Amino acid sequence: MNDTPTPDRFNEEKSVYTVRGSDKPDLEAGVAAIRNVLKTLPVRPGVYRMQDARGDVLYVGKARALKNRVANYTQVARLPKRLQRMVAQTRSMTIVTTNTEAEALLLEAQLIKRYRPPYNVLLRDDKSFPFILLREDHAFPRIQKHRGARRAKGQYYGPFASAGSVTRTLNALQKLFLLRSCTDSFFANRDRPCLLYQIKRCSAPCVDRISADAYGELVEDAKAFLAGKSTEVQKKLGAAMTAAAEAMDFELAAVFRDRLRALTFIQSAQAINAEGVGDADVFALCAKQGLIGIQAFFIRGGQNWGHRSFFPAHTAEVPEEEVLESFLMQFYEEVPPARLVLIDRPLADEAGLVEEALSERAGRKVVLKVPQRGEQRKLMEQARRNAEEAIDRRLAESTTQGRIFQEIADLFELDGPPSRIEVYDNSHIMGTNMVGAMIVAGPEGFRKNQYRKFNIKRAETTAGDDFAMMREVLERRFARLEKEDPDRTSGEWPDLLLIDGGKGQVSAVCRVLQEAGVEDVPVVGISKGPDRNAGREHFHLPDGRESMLPLNSPTLFYLQRIRDEAHRFAIGAHRAKRAKAFTASPLDEVPGIGPARKKALLMHFGTAKAVRGAALEDLERAPGVSKAMARAIYDFYHPRG
Repeated sequence: MNDTPTPDRFNEEKSVYTVRGSDKPDLEAGVAAIRNVLKTLPVRPGVYRMQDARGDVLYVGKARALKNRVANYTQVARLPKRLQRMVAQTRSMTIVTTNTEAEALLLEAQLIKRYRPPYNVLLRDDKSFPFILLREDHAFPRIQKHRGARRAKGQYYGPFASAGSVTRTLNALQKLFLLRSCTDSFFANRDRPCLLYQIKRCSAPCVDRISADAYGELVEDAKAFLAGKSTEVQKKLGAAMTAAAEAMDFELAAVFRDRLRALTFIQSAQAINAEGVGDADVFALCAKQGLIGIQAFFIRGGQNWGHRSFFPAHTAEVPEEEVLESFLMQFYEEVPPARLVLIDRPLADEAGLVEEALSERAGRKVVLKVPQRGEQRKLMEQARRNAEEAIDRRLAESTTQGRIFQEIADLFELDGPPSRIEVYDNSHIMGTNMVGAMIVAGPEGFRKNQYRKFNIKRAETTAGDDFAMMREVLERRFARLEKEDPDRTSGEWPDLLLIDGGKGQVSAVCRVLQEAGVEDVPVVGISKGPDRNAGREHFHLPDGRESMLPLNSPTLFYLQRIRDEAHRFAIGAHRAKRAKAFTASPLDEVPGIGPARKKALLMHFGTAKAVRGAALEDLERAPGVSKAMARAIYDFYHPRG
């Protein structure tokens, strides 16, 4: 449980030393650049960044004594091949000194998350973790799912491993404690109970079906349960049910019975026995065939709040204990650590250093432990088995995925299996709220942090013209690529463009690419057959050739899946834009009018049309509108020639 996020502690503008060079990647030049930096380095804790000739960050490291640590990079013969390649590309370094080694460890994780260097172990997961939030800014607190920055006032419980696990827990909590989940505005405007009250998942405080004191007692019970005191809650409900039955109030006794059933369901749904563990995060690592997987269990109050598998990137030639340490520090950049962190092996650094860093991050004591016996040991063994099973599944998927990508390369005559596929689609209704969408897929799956949506905004793009919309999207996309990465070194250039459409769309896209001077990006269109039946898709090449795949082809299923994902993303973006347009007002276009002033004008005049037709004197009489603002509004609707 954590109420507020920890602020950044470091200022990179302080104590920064930079030495720059140029030239092409070369081992001797890299060593020379590092030796130049050594002349200015202090013997104190800090973080160093290796940078190439363009200034891009290659590696981020931390040290107890910067001078000693950086000097190791000049002993090239003792370095593994991975670090030798890094030194050969190094042309500059940036040094940030810190007060302690623990601060350096925290800053290292922060900078790795920011720069994502190619020679660091990377936590390859772009999803934030969901929490349960019990708000405290209302007389009748609301329970809800929360993701993102923890700014709202209240108690946060988590992390949960997935949205599904937090949703299941929320549903059970609503049945058990009857807490409201509606927004404050919905709550304030009710004059009778909603459906949740009818199905016994809310106590209807909005219409006074429960007193403030009784609701407050439910909130305290919910807090006790989420803190791991489920036995106390169970005894209390059992006693209340018995008392109601003895008083012949069988209807109330049935309510307590249903709540007890909900509690029993939550307890029986725990696939992991974590009784007596309290609050703990459990991490087990498994390595097989060059792939490393880490399994995480989240235990809070002795309850299993889910588990998740992670597969860090850039782990070749990196010791397993170093991978685990780097993973932990990056993982806890986004998530508050539990009081107890269980790991399956000692780390590269002393456990005390990592404990100190995590304790500083959490603002309380955090214990790092390798369990040797008892329930904690059993829990670790279960995590290790899950890690092995997850990595076996990943390897099996990788083998199948590799075959699919090789077949894609053969089918579309690519130079090799594509590592980045971009899929484009458009969405609109009769030319309104037009949106273009791009999704990105690769051998590791969908790269959702690289999805992009394009609001169609050019005046020359005719409403409802799919060809013109696709042209605008592609022109904007590749103009940005040419500007930001002309040398194609960032990995952002696609190996294949998949267009949802037929010959016409493919021809339009090819013209855009030719005009942009891009002639080496393959383009393929995917369209449904004459009867628009899934499984009868035609694939269109730029030279006019068409092909089909067998109905049971895994490659066909994969291409359908990524096409459908682009369709889903485009429709979602269109619906969001359309929903926003429904609530928009013509007053939003007037410069200087914010929500408060817009509300005051609408309350005074009644409609936006009345504001537009109002005389200057009438506008000046509106509450909260100065003479200057009245003139600005009047001039906006009555431009003077």
